[in-house]
Amino acid sequence: MHLLESSRSIERLAESLQASPLPLWLPGLSEGEKAVFLAALWQRISSRERGLSALWITPGAYQAERVYLQLSGLLPEEQVKLFPALDTMPSEEARPSLELTGRRLAALTRLALGRPTIVVAPVDAVAARLIPVERFRALPLPVRVGASLSLETLPERLVAMGYQRVTRVDSPGLFAIRGDIVDVFPVGVPDPIRIELFGDEVDSIRRFHPTHQRSTDHLHEVIIPPALEHPLPDGDRTAGLDRIREAWAEQAQRLERLGRPDAAEGARRRAALHGDRLSRGELFDGMAQYLAFFYPELGTLLDYVGQGLVILDEPDHVKDRLTQWHQEMGEQLTQKLEAGRALPTEMDLFLEWPELLDRARQHHLLCLSGLNKRLRELEPSRSHRIELRTPDLYHGRMEPLARQVRRWTRDGNRVLLVLATEERAQRVVEGLREQEVPAVYASTVVDELKAGNAVVTLGTLHSGFIYGDLKLVVLSDLEVIGQTKRRRRRATFHTDDEGAHLDSLADLRPGDYVVHVNHGIGRYLGLETLEVGGIHKDYLVVEYAGNDKLYVPTDQLDLLQKYIGADGQPPRIYKLGGNEWARVKKRVKESVREMAEGLLKLYAARESVKGFQFSPDTVWQAEFEDAFPYEETPDQLRAIEEVKRDMERDRPMDRLLCGDVGFGKTEVAIRSAFKAVMDGKQVAVLVPTTILAQQHLRTFRERFERYPVKIEMLSRFQTAAEQKQVLEGLKTGAVDIVIGTHRLLSNDVVFKDLGLVVVDEEQRFGVAQKERLKELRTEVDVLTLSATPIPRTLHMALVGVRDMSVIETPPEDRTPVRTYVIEYDPETIREAILRELAREGQVYFVYNHVQSIERKAKELQELVPEARIAVAHGQMDEHRLERVMLDFLEREYDVLVCTTIIETGMDIANVNTLIVWDADRMGLAQLYQLRGRVGRSNRVAYAYFTYRPEKILSEDAEKRLQALREFTDLGSGFKIAMRDLEIRGAGNLLGPEQHGFIASVGFELYTRLLAESIRELKGTTEAQPPEPVLDLNVDAYVTDTYVSDAQQKVEIYKKVVGIRSLQEADELADELVDRFGDPPEPVLNLLAVARVKVLARELGIASVNAQGDRVAVRWHEGLRLPYERLLPVTRKHRGRVTVLPGRSSQIVIRRQGLSDRDLLRLLEDLLGDLRESWPLASGQ
Repeated sequence: MHLLESSRSIERLAESLQASPLPLWLPGLSEGEKAVFLAALWQRISSRERGLSALWITPGAYQAERVYLQLSGLLPEEQVKLFPALDTMPSEEARPSLELTGRRLAALTRLALGRPTIVVAPVDAVAARLIPVERFRALPLPVRVGASLSLETLPERLVAMGYQRVTRVDSPGLFAIRGDIVDVFPVGVPDPIRIELFGDEVDSIRRFHPTHQRSTDHLHEVIIPPALEHPLPDGDRTAGLDRIREAWAEQAQRLERLGRPDAAEGARRRAALHGDRLSRGELFDGMAQYLAFFYPELGTLLDYVGQGLVILDEPDHVKDRLTQWHQEMGEQLTQKLEAGRALPTEMDLFLEWPELLDRARQHHLLCLSGLNKRLRELEPSRSHRIELRTPDLYHGRMEPLARQVRRWTRDGNRVLLVLATEERAQRVVEGLREQEVPAVYASTVVDELKAGNAVVTLGTLHSGFIYGDLKLVVLSDLEVIGQTKRRRRRATFHTDDEGAHLDSLADLRPGDYVVHVNHGIGRYLGLETLEVGGIHKDYLVVEYAGNDKLYVPTDQLDLLQKYIGADGQPPRIYKLGGNEWARVKKRVKESVREMAEGLLKLYAARESVKGFQFSPDTVWQAEFEDAFPYEETPDQLRAIEEVKRDMERDRPMDRLLCGDVGFGKTEVAIRSAFKAVMDGKQVAVLVPTTILAQQHLRTFRERFERYPVKIEMLSRFQTAAEQKQVLEGLKTGAVDIVIGTHRLLSNDVVFKDLGLVVVDEEQRFGVAQKERLKELRTEVDVLTLSATPIPRTLHMALVGVRDMSVIETPPEDRTPVRTYVIEYDPETIREAILRELAREGQVYFVYNHVQSIERKAKELQELVPEARIAVAHGQMDEHRLERVMLDFLEREYDVLVCTTIIETGMDIANVNTLIVWDADRMGLAQLYQLRGRVGRSNRVAYAYFTYRPEKILSEDAEKRLQALREFTDLGSGFKIAMRDLEIRGAGNLLGPEQHGFIASVGFELYTRLLAESIRELKGTTEAQPPEPVLDLNVDAYVTDTYVSDAQQKVEIYKKVVGIRSLQEADELADELVDRFGDPPEPVLNLLAVARVKVLARELGIASVNAQGDRVAVRWHEGLRLPYERLLPVTRKHRGRVTVLPGRSSQIVIRRQGLSDRDLLRLLEDLLGDLRESWPLASGQ
């Protein structure tokens, strides 16, 4: 960048831009050239005019994302911001996704505070009016170490900024205050921050991890942006409220005149409800429609840029897109107006093209046009040309590329190859060196990029160029490989793997069912602090049948688990002290052991069978994988490696690959199929439905198009002649890969040389097909794909018994699905369907009542006569059902009214609206999976979960729907849905007969019993001495003043119980100081007791008991301490520590006069000395 920035051409361009107010055209640049030259220009200008910003306006969201990715690879990351458009109308009662809000607010905050920034925005984002920049400038909260910050006013300030107060901060928009510690998760950043105060002074600012809550690094300063864009103005809002009520009254009268009394009544209801909320200063979704009533002068993004540079990227396309967008918004508003759901003033919140252009012309305006197409409205104007040439495409062929690079470097050119991934970059460096071109790989190119040099580096560039003036050649993936790789979009906040997996007790709430290993299933009532004999202790209270209560001390937390059953059914509660629980546990243990034996036998048998050993990867394999247009996730890469390793072994592979739909399992299967074909083997891909076969055929053919591989499909929808031709091809070896339903398992299907079978969703096949697959597993390599995730604990338990790969990382570019939970309202549904039809998309309408589904479809047809509607459900004739589904896939229909049969295995990118009838009657996991059917492209998707009007929802249904409303990637709803799904996955994996056993003892205990059985059978169980029992009569608990939240207390106790080393105890102590401040004495005692327990365990001590003013330390039977080792200890603590005469397995401490802290220090000191002088406590 420095090279270009200082070039004469960029200097002339900067001078030309600032010399005149007329628009300046920069014609003839490709997408990649625009990014590189504009980044250099902006750096040049902003280095001379401090605080200057720039706004780059693109026609659409896709172009904006591409420009943003390129610029963020060329400029310092914090200086480049993406400003996406809100994808709802201001009056829509829906909240934009956290990621979208975060990106917008991060950009506005930097601009408002005058930080030099280049903001990339699609034109519809620029057209939306914003609150005045002066008002926004007062919203962000700068925090600096050493500055003052009042804890008294801070909560009120953060709430006014749109933040919500909670006890634990784990997702954007939340804050918590504990003593002198403030946790806040600013929107638009990846990590939350922790501010520690000393009085009213900021003592430190640290980032922390949202999952494990520990601090990661220190900051000197942070700016907390507001969490909402449209706060209400300060002061008196009466005049604004009066104008709003007036506007609604006029709208209601207009609707009455048009003969729409229901809509008029709706308008009056809305006026009353919104007026009431606004008068109380309440923030709510849809309040953006009232901006103009409160702010006489609204601003736009162009105002926030100040005197900065404005770049119009392809102005003719920008104009066309804005005109079309205005038309779409107008149509939507018309529907809302007729339904009494909006005000006519709403369209005034958007700039039209003439006004936007007028405002843009008040800045230095630069117009980019690849084809030099000028707009009349922008005349008079000037032009500046940069002379560039386009390099040839080399399509991964290293010889001609190396020849050309050699020529360029010999002529004194600097050659820079910018590639998307490290593997690709390293491979190109090696390829050039093999051709004797001295290429270097550099993460920063400033020092390396000299005349006559070829440098390879990482970055995102959509096309290269040759710049003769500078003797500079830049090549991108497009020229070198033949295609670009889509970089994974960075999330604006953490979505850690750990986040999705529920720690069984971390989410424990009163009323939840729990399992006590010794007493069975009961209901958790809460945490209670009891005082017995002047000593405080916390207990978890569990209620059993007959209202019996069990008080579980926190040091026995490892005996307690949250009950997670199958299908969310409530379990039966046991009687305390009865024998029934022991009987149930014994029965489950026997069943689990039997299953573990079967699995181990199967595994051993497969290990002994000889199979085909595939060759290591070829150059073609590397080239094929490189052509994958997306950046692989770490999980995907791991799964690919595991599958290839299995294929290269000399026994048949039998691997299960689990991961949600769209997480990249198909690409793993495609790469394994390519590997098999490279070794002359045939591949069969077996799927449960014809529609899936069709989808897979399309995907496989697209990926293999550049290779001489013949891929066919075999299904009942083909004619007899077509089927015969495919069968003949399989027999002769002319067909390399065949994709089909269970038709592939028929006797007439004969392969010439089958090497790999890929099975998709095996649990959906019948018994006969499963038996045939069992036979195949002993002959050829089998890769089974499952779209239902499985719990990590089960995965770990089955290691070494079942070969499994798990993909947990979500896919890239999945726009969050806009989720509404509403009463069923025909007008809203009509609006939703028409919105989808307007963008040529399709709709799923899920109606789970087969008896009346045809009637519902007819009702919908009357409501939306413009739509072509089809019906699909599981009781239809199979052939007819598949025909309907295929027609829907081919876009013969717009709306599919169906049962939950679409829940799995449907992957249609064009369906982006989902409507669910009676959503309150479905499980959370089911609703989560249904919602996953939409949002499978880069379009905004909508999910409407509806319940019947006037229906009183059960508490459980209300909870489920509330969880859906809060469905962020880190929200509790997501975690619960994931857990329910995983349990379903466990049932699929282990078989239906285990379902009942999982339900009877809870999933966690079931998994523990399974893991124990496998360890016992494999002979890897080590005999563990019993845990030491500590009864010290000291105040050791988490006080309410230190941690007030019961859930967080349980989390801390669980960590204390899990401590296994002194280092872990120290780490927990550091974590508590970090999260909650300096611990009070009872908490210090709790940690000291944990350390004493660690030492006691290592020394083979059975118990440490306080009896009156004496504390007895007893060793396990058979352990005798060498007397000479005890003498130094008794001397050091003379008068306090004695060894009972003739009993060297017990020592006694005199407690008199010692405080709790002193006693614990003495015990730590004593046991520490013993450990050092007698490292191994063993029977001597």
